[in-house]
Amino acid sequence: MSFLVNGIEQEATPRPGQCLRTFLRELGWFGVKKGCDAGDCGACTVHLDGKPVHSCLVPAFRAEGRAVTTIEGLSCPDQLHPTQQAFLDAQGFQCGFCTAGMIMTAACLSAEQKQNLPDALKGNLCRCTGYRAIADAVGGVRHVDERPQGVGSNTPAPAGPAVVTGKASYTMDVAVDGLLHMKILRSPHAHARILDIEVSAALASPGVRAVLTHRDAPHRHFSTARHDNPLDDVDDTLVLDPIIRFAGQRVAAVVADTEAMAERALGLIEVRYEVLTAVFDPEEAMAERAPVLHPRGAESRIHDPARNIVAELHGGIGDVEEGFAVADRVHSGTYVSQRIQHAHLETHGCIGWLGEDGRIHIRTSSQTPFLTRDALCTLFDMPREKVRVFSERVGGGFGGKQEMLTEDIVMLAVLRTGRPVKLEFTRSEQFSASTSRHPMRVKVRIGARRDGTLTAIELRIVSNTGAYGNHAGGVLFHAGNESIALYRCPNKKVDGYAVYTNTLPSGAFRGYGLSQTNFAVESAMDELARGLGIDPVVLRRLNMVRPGDPLVAADDHPHDVEFGSYGLDQCLDGVETGLNASAKPDLGPDWLVGRGLAAGMIDTIPPRGHHAHARVRLLAGGDYELLVGTAEFGNGTTTVHAQIAATMLGTTPERIRIRQSDTDHVSHDTGAYGSTGTVVAGEATRAACARLGADLIALAAELTGGDAGAGHLEAGHVRVGNHVVGLASLEEAARRQGSRLEAEGRSGGTPRSIAFNVQGFEVAVHRRHGEIRILRSIHSADAGTVINPMQCRGQVEGGVAQAIGAALYEHMDFDEEGRVSNPTFRGYHIPSFADIPRTEVLFARTTDRIGPLGAKSMSESPFNPVAAALANAIRDATGVRLQETPFAADRLYRAVMDHDAGTTRPRGRPVPAMQTKAAETAPA
Repeated sequence: MSFLVNGIEQEATPRPGQCLRTFLRELGWFGVKKGCDAGDCGACTVHLDGKPVHSCLVPAFRAEGRAVTTIEGLSCPDQLHPTQQAFLDAQGFQCGFCTAGMIMTAACLSAEQKQNLPDALKGNLCRCTGYRAIADAVGGVRHVDERPQGVGSNTPAPAGPAVVTGKASYTMDVAVDGLLHMKILRSPHAHARILDIEVSAALASPGVRAVLTHRDAPHRHFSTARHDNPLDDVDDTLVLDPIIRFAGQRVAAVVADTEAMAERALGLIEVRYEVLTAVFDPEEAMAERAPVLHPRGAESRIHDPARNIVAELHGGIGDVEEGFAVADRVHSGTYVSQRIQHAHLETHGCIGWLGEDGRIHIRTSSQTPFLTRDALCTLFDMPREKVRVFSERVGGGFGGKQEMLTEDIVMLAVLRTGRPVKLEFTRSEQFSASTSRHPMRVKVRIGARRDGTLTAIELRIVSNTGAYGNHAGGVLFHAGNESIALYRCPNKKVDGYAVYTNTLPSGAFRGYGLSQTNFAVESAMDELARGLGIDPVVLRRLNMVRPGDPLVAADDHPHDVEFGSYGLDQCLDGVETGLNASAKPDLGPDWLVGRGLAAGMIDTIPPRGHHAHARVRLLAGGDYELLVGTAEFGNGTTTVHAQIAATMLGTTPERIRIRQSDTDHVSHDTGAYGSTGTVVAGEATRAACARLGADLIALAAELTGGDAGAGHLEAGHVRVGNHVVGLASLEEAARRQGSRLEAEGRSGGTPRSIAFNVQGFEVAVHRRHGEIRILRSIHSADAGTVINPMQCRGQVEGGVAQAIGAALYEHMDFDEEGRVSNPTFRGYHIPSFADIPRTEVLFARTTDRIGPLGAKSMSESPFNPVAAALANAIRDATGVRLQETPFAADRLYRAVMDHDAGTTRPRGRPVPAMQTKAAETAPA
């Protein structure tokens, strides 16, 4: 057929049933993104005869004789479209995967539609930004600085122009000659043994190049989780396993010339299963006579295989029973956090090939390319120099890409076929076959004297790690630490259990366990305050940790955490002042208005090792090349590293050219997780640039005799400190001294500092409908020196938005066979533009002595206190204490009805009891 794409006449024939999105991508228009397969996310939006459409819903043949415009064709060669420029000026993106589709929709909005963005942008989803920056872009608000400098300025993202024009390259945005496509046959059973698997019919199917089963895979157990020390995670996973432990697990892989051919061959594989007894509840899994899911022990480091316990945590300080004995008031309650999905718009996927250099190359959507390389080398008995792993721009992660979920089986296929192989998850696979947040049940007891002084805190945590133990121990450890280390208390105790079940594996998720325990502890603090007749803010201020206090929840926890700076008091004051700045509105008799807040603390670096290496050199043209290992997935590390480098080298950020997330560039980087892109990798950048800067200043002083140079930079010259010198002269001086115009820096990730967050809400709850409206959202963050205020604010807003979704409506559902029953954006509601209030962001004024140039981490921690703050505001409005997320309207409606009827126990929901020493009473 014949049609126009961006003014270029195209002659091509789509395959039967092919959608326009896939057709355009095969023609090389990679700005059209694949996010959902169902018209739910809008990432694939293009203009068809000038009107925006979701191209995944349009059959390709309908473009015949028509004009298609993609993001690449929206601008003129020498000028951006006004909407593209507006998104640059406001930095209306983070990872940028949704941005092309968002711009294509926004570019067609009328002035009237721009006044009603919740309706106008309802077809476009963003998981990163919280939508405020997008609204500002559409509204023409500028945030980036006209002349960005180093630390403290709103420097725009270096990749911004590429993002808004569709030129930014993500994992799948590449054409590879001879590429084969992989599809996975997944188990329909939650627990089964493969008795036989027949693949001959599939192998004979047209276009099929290989069919892989457990007989073809290495029989070496590993963990999909990625940590610097692989012993931190249990080895319980095989590339392909004859034992099935969750519905959705890999059974076999087909490699074929096209995805359709591979998909067709899946149906020809015959599998005979022995279905085994499944267990879905972690308490039942720990009970006697429960099926044993992983009958391995010391060789895999599983703590108690017979009881399905992957890891246990037992620790504390003092004597909690003595602390409760002297308490005048005790609160006890159980708080439940549900399973939620990361829902990054770019799904998991990678492309692997055998290069002309004889090495395996893996191009992947990963937060941990170096750790993934090391795991692949161990798995396939190959030396490091034979495997290269790299990431282009990553379309969101939130911890979900701190896993090895595709690279292992793709590498197996490359080794088997000798051909390039691609595996890309569908949106349904992303829900049913990747990982999620750990569901947790947290029982908390907190006691205090009449004056509010805490006497004891006790937690019992049961974490559902699902079918495999990836991140089970680390998440459990983290969950039981900072959530109670936040408060001064002489007696603390934590008992925790991470338990196998026949459900989807859990994994790393923003907050890494703290959001679940924070919900419990901060809800309990509010209930304790009410029972004591003390303002909840006063109770927190009285007991919050202060400089000089020990920063531990248990004596056996690592002791390398220090007060690099302290801003909790400022955060608490800022949110309290903001909430109390005006009287509660009167919305009528059906609306109940309340306010609440919650606090959180987080160690700025994960324990047990996080390392980074950076390299910087002066280029012939006077710019600097900076090589770093950390990945960019919307966390803004590229911008931050440019600002740090510019500050240390006395130049401007646009003179810094960054190359990153490639195992060929530097020796090691643990990865972009735990918010360490700034505090660990950033410190390596700072050290490298400081070293080069000192060397250059010494050389320049020698060349100029110590005299300052002229202010004007001529061609072939560079400014070094107060000197302007010729590049050729610098190079010659370096040669004479036997040095080079480059330097390296390293960071070991210790000591570790702490960061704080406080979230506040004012909400209205409809008495008769259970509807919750967020009237105000205020978040105060202690991020140390804020290197890029615009960008850091965006991280906070995005974290709050994602957490609002988790608190109010996101939930993964399972049928009675353990299968995910809502594996689409349409069935799993992530926040849209209409769902998210504008959050007022406040920054504490602190400077950290540990972080680079005074900075602290701030990518994941804003998520943590949101659920508790909402629960506390709802409690203030209604008198009802919700103890299980999400706070769905039907749950809240029933609870409010019961409360108004004078009962103290909402149907189907446990209500925490307020206790004196000997008696139990209803909550105040």
